[in-house]
Amino acid sequence: MLPFFATCPKGLETLLLDELTQLGATQLQETVAGIGFKADLAMAYRACMWSRLASRIMLQLSEFTMRTDMDLYLGAANVAWEEHIQPGQTFAVDFSGSNEAITNTQYGALKIKDAIVDRLTKRHGERPNVDKRAPDIRILAHLKRNNQLSITLDLSGPALHQRGYRQQAGEAPLKENLAAAILLRSGWDKSAPLVDPMCGSGTLLIEAALMAADIAPGLLRVRFGFMAWSRHDKNAWQEISAQATVRATRGLKQCQVQLIGFDQDKRVLRFAQENALAAGVETLIDFRLASVEQLVNPFTQHSGLSATQASNDEPLTGWLISNPPYGERLSEFPSLLGLHQLLGNKLREQFKGWRVSLISSSSELLSCLRLRPDKTYKLFNGALACELRNYLIAADAKTARPLAEDFANRLTKNIKQLEKWAKAEHIDCYRLYDADLPEYNAAIDRYQDHIVIQEYAAPKTIPEHKARARFYDLVQATMAVTGVTGNKLVLKVRARQLGREQYERLDKREQWLQVQEHNAKLLVNLFDYLDTGLFLDHRPTRKRISELAYGKDFLNLFAYTGTASVHAGLGGAKSTTTVDMSNTYLAWAERNMALNGLVGRAHQFIQADCLTWLRQPGESYDVIFVDPPTFSNSKRMEDNFDIQRDHIELLGLLSQHLRQDGLVIFSNNKRHFKMDTEGLAALGLHATEVSKQSLPKDFARNPHIHNCWDIRWA
Repeated sequence: MLPFFATCPKGLETLLLDELTQLGATQLQETVAGIGFKADLAMAYRACMWSRLASRIMLQLSEFTMRTDMDLYLGAANVAWEEHIQPGQTFAVDFSGSNEAITNTQYGALKIKDAIVDRLTKRHGERPNVDKRAPDIRILAHLKRNNQLSITLDLSGPALHQRGYRQQAGEAPLKENLAAAILLRSGWDKSAPLVDPMCGSGTLLIEAALMAADIAPGLLRVRFGFMAWSRHDKNAWQEISAQATVRATRGLKQCQVQLIGFDQDKRVLRFAQENALAAGVETLIDFRLASVEQLVNPFTQHSGLSATQASNDEPLTGWLISNPPYGERLSEFPSLLGLHQLLGNKLREQFKGWRVSLISSSSELLSCLRLRPDKTYKLFNGALACELRNYLIAADAKTARPLAEDFANRLTKNIKQLEKWAKAEHIDCYRLYDADLPEYNAAIDRYQDHIVIQEYAAPKTIPEHKARARFYDLVQATMAVTGVTGNKLVLKVRARQLGREQYERLDKREQWLQVQEHNAKLLVNLFDYLDTGLFLDHRPTRKRISELAYGKDFLNLFAYTGTASVHAGLGGAKSTTTVDMSNTYLAWAERNMALNGLVGRAHQFIQADCLTWLRQPGESYDVIFVDPPTFSNSKRMEDNFDIQRDHIELLGLLSQHLRQDGLVIFSNNKRHFKMDTEGLAALGLHATEVSKQSLPKDFARNPHIHNCWDIRWA
């Protein structure tokens, strides 16, 4: 009996132990991501041929304590390498783990390589060659935390999950051994109908077909690591291979399993068909083009199956097993949430009495199914931690109750109140909800047929899991109430922003939407930045600027995307000057102006730090709009800026550019801002607060969204 070690992805150890026991292994010892066992060589070959779960099967050559690099060299040199590697053969060494002596895996591999080369050169009289890419023999060394080093010979060659049938793959495909584990954990009866509604390149269904037809997962492979090994028993391997061929031939003839896969991507579905053909199971799998939205149970009396396949009295029951997409970026989440919400509804409507198993790295997305799992398993897709949840869809499953009913009712009421008003005002963009209910802490804005949800950072007193759950409920309820699809729903997280952090780029979609605001056409970008390019709460101020601007010279400072300049220009301003520190936003402002036919010398765009620009002698203006940040420490500014501390200095600089009968409209977003009236009077200016008048109808519940002042010469 020889000592072996089988590796597997974390979470599959118990399954692998059972599988190796059935294959004839003894003295099994379970560890993290692997099983140690004793067996003869034939049994190790059977494991290479038949294991659906193992990543590698390795023969253990040596294990010793290693505290220094000399221990490593001497321990490796004591292995009888001449019994494993013949003259003229190539080898490679892979090393994992570290301790105080070996902190670099490449160095560890190098010391073992040196020991092998020295011993073989001495024994054979010639130096062996190293081939890291395709060696005849691969040596694996693993250093454990207790300083025990294990040296093994890899019998597998390429990892065993590489069955040999995968010709093409879609995005983020499942490894074949993980797919097999999912099928085993699901409890699937190998004779029962199986549906994968998002089959991708078909891995789950192909693995199911191999199981149902009793086809060894290693039968298609042309190369194993033991084939060039000196002690390889060709006769034993030929017998195992021949037996597997006979079983596969018989299994394919007898197999009656019904496997159906759906996918909405023609290209990926073609990959699945090619993979099934390469695996020799194309006759067992029916691949169909359909989205989840089009999903129906194919095993019902209306499915087109024969009377022997589906009873007219009740549908067949079976298993639905799938690996739904689970993106890691917030921008991907709305579509995925909508997909899972739809899938949950389809399961309740179409698959009553069925067993369902779904794997995902996002427990939140699985929760959007609104199904209670019977069992949950922790698995790993590569390094990605995942959950496999098993469900039984009740025969009397009903449509899920509406989520967040109080919130949904409030949102419905708000929409009813605002839609007619917005249409009458020729407004495409407005706020639907702004943390009206404390437990649903978000702002929701409409941009034509898009919805933007900005999640406010939850108070530290609210547990993160509870805040997350409420937010996901809010998102799902918003989709249900508004009817918005996932590709037109935008999610953002809004915490307290410093300076121009609110303008920092989040994505690079360059997806622009032209919207209407009164008589102005404006460009917004819903995806690439935290803010969209249009501050909705300043809408009345922009309209007022339009009414004040006729025949006037207008200055827009801290101009952002120049929307106030657009309204001034449309109001008949004699000239507009738009100043901002960002070239990106000045270019955006120019596009907004050009969209409205506002081009030419009368409309100037200046890239500058506004405070520095104001200190320079220059033109004077009739109307000045200034909406500075609450705080900024941008590297482009000469000094940091605090609106409460520095507003008198700012207004003093502005006064040098304000004509005698001119007006400054001064706005900021600092809560509890206090105007320094004495400092203002010393400048010869007078301020009148117009915050209440500047508040639009859709922000009536949030009077502190901004404050606004008219400032004139006293």
